[in-house]
Amino acid sequence: MNKIKLSQIVKYLGANLVGEETDVIEGVAGIEEAKDGDLTFVSNPKYVSKIKDTNASAIILSSKISLENLPSKINYLVMDEPYLGFCMVLDKYFNPFERYHKIEQPSYIDANSKLSDSVYIGAFAYISEGVELGENVQIYPHVFIGKNVKIGNNSVLYSGVKVYAGCEIGDNCIVHSGTVIGSDGFGHAPMPDGSYAKIPQVGNVKIEEEVEIGANCTIDRATLGTTTIRRGTKLDNLIQIAHNVEVGKNTVVASQVGISGSTKIGDNCMIGGQVGFAGHIQIARGSRFGAQTGVPSSIKEEYKDWMGTPAMPMKNNLKSMVLYKNLPDLEFRIRNIEEKLKL
Repeated sequence: MNKIKLSQIVKYLGANLVGEETDVIEGVAGIEEAKDGDLTFVSNPKYVSKIKDTNASAIILSSKISLENLPSKINYLVMDEPYLGFCMVLDKYFNPFERYHKIEQPSYIDANSKLSDSVYIGAFAYISEGVELGENVQIYPHVFIGKNVKIGNNSVLYSGVKVYAGCEIGDNCIVHSGTVIGSDGFGHAPMPDGSYAKIPQVGNVKIEEEVEIGANCTIDRATLGTTTIRRGTKLDNLIQIAHNVEVGKNTVVASQVGISGSTKIGDNCMIGGQVGFAGHIQIARGSRFGAQTGVPSSIKEEYKDWMGTPAMPMKNNLKSMVLYKNLPDLEFRIRNIEEKLKL
């Protein structure tokens, strides 16, 4: 069990403390589940009413929330971004995933690979010729790293990840189990006899810094050139990214999204679950897509909300859905009118 002085957390977060800095924090929990010794957070004013019933010892509290009438028995760490602060505490003091610095056996490491002394290589991992692993890289068991792959400092590849030859992963990336990076793009040329000839996929995939990729995603290598995931982007589980796609910086993508070949997604986009993008289109920066949206063509307007298939402005789609819901009733009324008019 971790025991951290509240003064350490206050200093780490740069928060303003209202309470006793000598108190000790032993755990973290949601405000309703928290018990004595736990730290929790409140960022939304609508949850202030829950504070009087919580058993938490300390709360990271939004600076927008007044302390007036709040229980004095609780320690308050006041800051502008309490949820971010809570996440920082989780990562620094309560993250269950330790970093290792060892090479387990059996594993295969080619003699012509370059590994820093601080890496972790799990059992049954395979490190191919020409691979370069930076400081503190964590390669969990059953990971395959193909020829000439480069992985930056502090990146983590969990069990079962496969990275094909020539791909690059930047610093501070996380790739979850079952994901495949650099598999062939879907390229086949139709032949006169009706069959298909495979088009060699000779490009690669580049994952920039601070990217997190969920479990069982597939990111295809480019036919020519590079499939690119820009810095800070976060991908959920079960996502398909096709050849020569570019996903911009700090974009978040929910589960089961499919992005067809050569499509360019802008920076700071938010993409809901099961959204599908046609190939060879461009999506403007800051675009936001509701779940199951189908996007058949380029979007040029920045920071707009889209929904439906084919995609339309979200407000228009919601209005359309109201009309669609009323169609059966409208049909019934029209039939009644036709009968009365004997049409």
